[in-house]
Amino acid sequence: MRDFEPDDESIISQDYEPLDSPKDFDPGMPNQLLDYVLRTTSEIIDTDLFAVMAKRRSTRKFSDKPVETTKIDKIIAAADTAPTAGNYQGFEIFYVRNLEKKKLLVEACNKQPYVNAPVVLIFCKNPSRVKFNFPDYVLKKFAIQDATLAAGYSQLAAQALGLSSIWIGMFDEQKVMDIIETDLVPSSVLCIGYPEQTKFPKPRRNLKDLVHVTW
Repeated sequence: MRDFEPDDESIISQDYEPLDSPKDFDPGMPNQLLDYVLRTTSEIIDTDLFAVMAKRRSTRKFSDKPVETTKIDKIIAAADTAPTAGNYQGFEIFYVRNLEKKKLLVEACNKQPYVNAPVVLIFCKNPSRVKFNFPDYVLKKFAIQDATLAAGYSQLAAQALGLSSIWIGMFDEQKVMDIIETDLVPSSVLCIGYPEQTKFPKPRRNLKDLVHVTW
């Protein structure tokens, strides 16, 4: 598996910053930066949500074509629009750019080589953000749901942008936590890039078998 170099050296720093932001950016204005990133449409390939859902499939072989920073920004912004319990957003995203850490993640993810992808996002649960007066196990459940939905939104955004992805759920939690240097427990690892070959989605269950109607 080849190593992938970032396509834009301007965001090598540890703190994430979108490539572009509004000229009148005000950090105190809610959603201003998020809306700005989402509304730029030059890189969007498919705007039909249902077509995006129908075409999405997992990819295990990525090309060496770098993913444009503007597309990465949109994928991350899409995660931020996902519904969360009480809008407390009980999750965090770790954007792994370090090549050595990607190699370590391959080992931590059951030696799955495609984890060393052009873009690697790790979605972690953060129940401390969920401020409901509920038992801890309930808050942790909300955080799992929040992180899962966010990763799903990013996956669909990647597909809409002409990219492909694979969702990694098999990994050693503690090893991943050590690699990205956090106490937060990972929920999923999302690997994204341009596919070496575009393939048709695999067959799905018949809707009549999937849905159980109760009265």
